[in-house]
Amino acid sequence: MLTLEREQTSALDYSVVNTSIQETLTAIDRFEWQAIEELRLMRDNGYYSDAGYVSFEDYCEKELTKHGGYRRVRDLLSAKKVVDTLPEELREKITKPSQTRSLLRLVKTPDKLHEAVAIAAKEKPFPTAADFAKAVQQVAPTTKHSTKSENPKTQLCNSVTVSLPEHPRYGESGVIEADAPNHWQQIVTFADGERLLINNADLDAPSVPFPREQNYPPEYTEAIAQIKKQHQQELERLSNELRIGLQAEAGAKAEAQVQEQIQSLQQLYKQQKEQNIQLQQRLDEMEGLRKLETENQQLQQRIQELERAVQQHPVQQWGNTMTQQATKALNKQVKQALEKTIDLRSLAQEPPKENATECLRLMGMALKNLASAMNNTQALEAAAIILGSEPTQSAIAYRAEQLQLLPQAVSDIRRVLAQSGCSWEDFWNVAQEYEVIKQDYWAELTTQETDFITALQNASSQPDTIGVGSIVAHADPYRTLYVERGEVVEDLGEEVVVAWDCWKEQSKKTDRYFRDELRFWQPQ
Repeated sequence: MLTLEREQTSALDYSVVNTSIQETLTAIDRFEWQAIEELRLMRDNGYYSDAGYVSFEDYCEKELTKHGGYRRVRDLLSAKKVVDTLPEELREKITKPSQTRSLLRLVKTPDKLHEAVAIAAKEKPFPTAADFAKAVQQVAPTTKHSTKSENPKTQLCNSVTVSLPEHPRYGESGVIEADAPNHWQQIVTFADGERLLINNADLDAPSVPFPREQNYPPEYTEAIAQIKKQHQQELERLSNELRIGLQAEAGAKAEAQVQEQIQSLQQLYKQQKEQNIQLQQRLDEMEGLRKLETENQQLQQRIQELERAVQQHPVQQWGNTMTQQATKALNKQVKQALEKTIDLRSLAQEPPKENATECLRLMGMALKNLASAMNNTQALEAAAIILGSEPTQSAIAYRAEQLQLLPQAVSDIRRVLAQSGCSWEDFWNVAQEYEVIKQDYWAELTTQETDFITALQNASSQPDTIGVGSIVAHADPYRTLYVERGEVVEDLGEEVVVAWDCWKEQSKKTDRYFRDELRFWQPQ
C-alpha cells in the first residue's frame, strides 16, 4: 500500500516539474524574441539619443555590457532578419535565435535559405542548431582553403572550443585552418562555415599552447575600444562636414545664377518701362496738338461762365472759400498765363457743381494735365496759381491728389456731425484721416458746422466732474431742460446750483440739482 502511494506521488511530482520546465524554457524563448523586437524598436526610432548616446552601438556597449554588449545584440538582430526572410510555414521551425547563426549567410539568397530550413525540418519536427548547420552545408557547401605554409601548431589544433561566456559562440567548437594573424588571436572556422577572429584567452584547447603575450588588461582593452570609437565618430563628423560644405557650395552657386538672371530681367523690364513712358508721352503730345483749337475755345467759354457765376451768387454759396474779387483776380491771372489751349474736356462734358473751389480745382487739374502733355510753362504756372502750390510738376501733382480727397472729406465730416450724440472723439476719428487738407475742408464747412466742432473740442477738454463754471443740461431726456443750456454757479457739496439761460427773463433763474441729474451740455 505504501509502495503505491509513493509511485503516485512520484508521478505527480514529475508531471508538475516537467510542465514547469517546459513552460520556463518556452517563456525564455518568447522573451528572447520579445527582446529582439524591443532592441529593433530602440534602434529604428533612435530612442537611445534621448539618454545622450551618440549611436546604437554606444548604447549597447554601455547599457547591455553584462548581456554581451553590441556583439550579442548584433547576433540577435541578425536572427530576426533570418526569421523575417522565411515564409510563415517555416518560421515556427526556429525556436531560438541561436539556431540562426549558420543560416545567416544565406539571407541574401532567400531560395537557398528556404531550402536549408526545409531540409532540416524533414528530419526533425524542431531542428537544432547543428541540424540547421548541416542543412546549410548541403545547400551551400563551404570551400576549405589550403594554407600556404605548414604550421605545426595550426595542424595539431583540429578542434577548439569558445570558453568566454559573453561570446556569441560560447560553447561551440571550431577548427583552426589558417595561420594566426598575430600572437594573441586565432582564425577559427565553425561548423556552419563562418570564420571568426577570436582571442587566444577566449579559446579552450589544452593540447595547443596558445601564446598569451598580447592579452591586454580589461582597462587597456576598453581604452583601445574607446579610441577606435572616437576615430570612427571623427570620420563620420568629417564626412558630414564635407557633405554639408559641398551642398552649401552648390546652393551658393545656384543662388548666384538665379540672382544674376533676376537682375537681367529687372534691367530689361526697366528699359521696356522707360520706352513705354516715352511712347505714351509722344502719343499724348500728338493727341493734344490734334485737339488744340477745340480745347482753346472750350476753355474761353468756360472762363466766361465762371465769371458770370461769381457775379450772380453770393459769397456764402461758394462755401466761404474766397470773395468775388479774389475769383476775378485768379481768372485774370489764368487768362494772362494761358496763351495756348488747355485740356478741359471733363468740364465741357459734365459741368461742375456751383462751387468755386470745385471749379477751380478741376481747372487746376486740367491745366496740370495740359502742362504735362504739352510741356507748357504757362499752363504749369496757371495750375500753380489756381491750386495754390509751387510751379513744379511734383508740387502740383501732390496738391491735386490732396484736393481730390476734399469732396470725400467734406462728405464724411458732415455725415458724422449729423449723427445724434456726436462727440469730439467721433469727429476726430474721421477728421484725422484728412488732417493734411484741414484748411481746405474747414473752408468748405458752414459757420454752424465749424462752431459745432469748436464746441465739441471745448467740451472734450472740460473735466469729467461737474463743478462751478460747468456748462450743463438736464440728464433726463423727458424733461424740457434736457435741451436747455445752464451754468453751475454754486457748489453745495452733494448738490449744485444751476442758472438756466432760458430762465433769464423769469423770476426764478436758478435751481438745485444732484450731480447725477445733470450732464455736460452739447449743442444740438
